Amino acid sequence: MLPLPLGGAYDYAVGAEALQPGDFVEVPLAGRLVAGVVWGAGDGKVDAAKLRPVARRLAAPRLPEVTRRFVDWVAAYTMAPPGAVLKMAMSVPSALEPVPPHLGLRLAAAIPDFKDTPARRKVMAAAGRLPPLSAADLAREAGVGPAVVKGLVEAGALESVELPPPPAFASPDLAAPRAELSPGQQEGADALVAALGGGFSVLLIDGVTGSGKTEVYFEAVAACLAQGRQVLVLLPEIALSAQWLDRFRRRFGVKPAMWHSDLGDSTRRKTWRAVASGEAAIVVGARSGLFLPFRDLGLIVVDEEHDQAFKQEDHVCYHARDMAVVRARLGGFPAVLASATPSLESLANVQAGRYRLVHLPDRHAGAVMPDIVPVDLRRFPPPRGRWLSPRLVEALEEVMAAGEQAMLYLNRRGYAPLTLCRTCGHRLQCPHCTAWLVEHRSAGRLICHHCGHHIRLPPKCPECEAEANFAACGPGVERVAEEAALLFPAARIAVMTSDTCSGPHAAAEFVRRVSDHEIDLLVGTQIVAKGYHFPMLTLVGVVDADLGLEGGDLRAGERTHQLLSQVAGRAGRAERPGRVLLQTYQPDHPVMRALRSGERDAFIAREADLRRAAGMPPYGRLAALILSGLDVGVVESYARTLAKAAPRAEDVQVLGPAPAPMALLRGRHRRRFLVQSARTVNLQALLRDWLDRAVPPKSVRVQVDVDPYSFM
Repeated sequence: MLPLPLGGAYDYAVGAEALQPGDFVEVPLAGRLVAGVVWGAGDGKVDAAKLRPVARRLAAPRLPEVTRRFVDWVAAYTMAPPGAVLKMAMSVPSALEPVPPHLGLRLAAAIPDFKDTPARRKVMAAAGRLPPLSAADLAREAGVGPAVVKGLVEAGALESVELPPPPAFASPDLAAPRAELSPGQQEGADALVAALGGGFSVLLIDGVTGSGKTEVYFEAVAACLAQGRQVLVLLPEIALSAQWLDRFRRRFGVKPAMWHSDLGDSTRRKTWRAVASGEAAIVVGARSGLFLPFRDLGLIVVDEEHDQAFKQEDHVCYHARDMAVVRARLGGFPAVLASATPSLESLANVQAGRYRLVHLPDRHAGAVMPDIVPVDLRRFPPPRGRWLSPRLVEALEEVMAAGEQAMLYLNRRGYAPLTLCRTCGHRLQCPHCTAWLVEHRSAGRLICHHCGHHIRLPPKCPECEAEANFAACGPGVERVAEEAALLFPAARIAVMTSDTCSGPHAAAEFVRRVSDHEIDLLVGTQIVAKGYHFPMLTLVGVVDADLGLEGGDLRAGERTHQLLSQVAGRAGRAERPGRVLLQTYQPDHPVMRALRSGERDAFIAREADLRRAAGMPPYGRLAALILSGLDVGVVESYARTLAKAAPRAEDVQVLGPAPAPMALLRGRHRRRFLVQSARTVNLQALLRDWLDRAVPPKSVRVQVDVDPYSFM
């Protein structure tokens, strides 16, 4: 199997070295050498005389059998080429090569004559009393410069010796004192620990924000590590995990191995090999951590399991939460899902008896849930040109006067989502996408959030040529922060978005500043909802609570409820009570009523009834086919061909083709089909048969998304 989007495995002859399934090898392909994995015995269909031999076996640990089965399973379910899935397991090509030896210096067995100096005598004395050290360490111990050590090596007075490599990661301290658990937390932790001895199972920790879910599953992590097995913890936003990592260090005394796209190649190489050898006991990572070659994985934890960030929507379309459950089943060990707002899919699995529920209904250490109050913008509108209601401004004034902290939440980056010409109404749009350009005033740019295209604000309208007559329409977080600065000139205000927290270090510094009360008012997008604990934060104001409720997304209500619940959960997490104000034009919407009353279960039951009646997931199956190409005529022609070949079967409905809401994305024109079916239908087999009967032209890309989350 090659890590390329090919239809299957290729046959090669065994070369000079004996091979086993899972061996990493180099093979010739199209005039070059490509790394791949021995998947199994050939089928004998190719004449042996035509087979090209494997060039060499690579010095890397074998890809475990369970990982190979996982690759096959994910490829079959997502309908992605197996090689494209394998590529995620081979994401660090340099890790397949042997590790460079770790060399130290010691006194030569026979020391030749050499020019003696005081500095050289210091080095020789240090080398005589210490074990072999690297050149840099030896120079430091002797208190001399590296050139002195280099000169002694060249003179033959010091010789190199290969040293055992230092440990890649420190071992967690399982005897370190743990946090004191409440009776409810202890009961949940005991259930998780007991599951470790019972093979495959799935446990859902359903706990309100601040209930201590992390400390509960840390007990299962400790128990699994004590058994000598490895642990994987998946977080939705690994760049924003600073507080989680602090809690882990306090509990286990060390940092875990990290896995995410911001790591450098050398760190990724070290981590990949440490996972494969079993040296990395615990890995904390983004969704791609599922495809690491664990030698003996014994537990997977998916924190914030409801989060949409676990869904990958390009290349191989998969949901990491669901694939984590599959990986646990293939490995025969438990998976733990944790959330304050579990997904309807997970709750349906609890009701069906497939998952076990661990319920944590109370906040830890006596903290109480915040009061949630909708602010009807029809009755209490902001002043013209402003975005904060008088009710919210009044609450902010009270918090500032009390010396506490507040947060304003708006899930819109930048200054304004739309810029138009006051003279002719022309809207500044991305030339490559069906999207308006978003003004980022702090950066002096108009930016497309889909393809990254950016321009400066033009001096005149490209349509009517009116000069300097553009209007910024609607608020983004920068505009809200600007308004807050006018209202509270003495307040220390900061904006927290993916633009201002571009990596783990920036996020950690931001969290430190809030925790140390260097910030009075935090203005942010959805990343501020990711499980942070700020004891002095007592007020959360949601600037536009209706954002996300419209658009035809089947999960719009559920997702809005989850997001606003998570944002609200940032308030009043310590001894100070919290308040949440939701600015809305729809105070009687079911989502707003559920948030105000705290009756989440009734809201979820209503959502479930609506989905069940419509045959939508999790009570039915859904898949999307997205056709894209540079030539809109070719894409539309193939869409019509595909429509004519659409399956006509009982319990199956094909919707489309229709232009995708994002009909142009990164210069490619897009058309979409939705396929809805009963749960009893083998949807993948149906889709394969359909696509086999209508093969696309080479210029058209067909992306299959089984269980779609986004409908753009």
